[in-house]
Amino acid sequence: MSNWSEYLKFLFAVITFSFLSFPMSSYASEIIFKDRAGRILTKEDIKGISGDVKWEINSGTPIPEEAKRLHDLGRVAGQKGESKAAISYFRKASEIAPNWPYPYYDLAFTYLLNRDFENAYDAYKRVDNLAPRGFFTTKTAVHSLQGERNGKYPQGTYLFYLSLEWTNDLESKQKIVDQLLRKVPNFAPAWKEMAALGIDDSKRLDYLDKGLKADPDLETKGFLLINKALIFANRGRKNEAIPILGALALDPTSPLDIEVIAKKTLSMIVSK
Repeated sequence: MSNWSEYLKFLFAVITFSFLSFPMSSYASEIIFKDRAGRILTKEDIKGISGDVKWEINSGTPIPEEAKRLHDLGRVAGQKGESKAAISYFRKASEIAPNWPYPYYDLAFTYLLNRDFENAYDAYKRVDNLAPRGFFTTKTAVHSLQGERNGKYPQGTYLFYLSLEWTNDLESKQKIVDQLLRKVPNFAPAWKEMAALGIDDSKRLDYLDKGLKADPDLETKGFLLINKALIFANRGRKNEAIPILGALALDPTSPLDIEVIAKKTLSMIVSK
């Protein structure tokens, strides 16, 4: 399937978030935020945060070379559109390295492309169990496919949403988002994308709030809140932005990338 080649560029690259740089030489242990549980976030806690997120699972056991080889063969087969072969390779790799989420993640995506939503859900769920703090788009996938299973969303909603990752121009992205929201107005990830495409801050805030009211998964919720905090900060409303970001940074249920991005965004705000 041709979609494989485009998607793999997104899927297997190290996710890096770029932010503006601000001087941070005056950092001390000044408290930035304290949550209701008494957890404290200080300037020292966010000093030197890079914003880079590497999805690595430290199971304590090296990944066998044979599992890596089979995983690579699966990706090559997927790029050629040989889905059955890809599935076979990924399953064999996961049997050899059952605690390694990559083969399950690619297996889930292959099932998804073939509209085998039940097996896709099961494989994404396995990834989520192996990597409870997140692994690429897994949390959004599990939440979305669960919604399709129970009738909350039409079947195929998540697969259609992923087509945004293979679309480069803004006009095409806007069409996809518009179509998605017409069919599934309660799909939170689509509101996240709508906010990203918006021009006016007031409209962006409205889209973000609609997404937050639409029962988002933890990953989507984190990005909705981070973007809301950024708008507040840009409007000079730091006192509203900092609690949002501080809560995300301290919440033990926050996905790893959300925690890192929240801390990096805080470092930008407090150092201005």
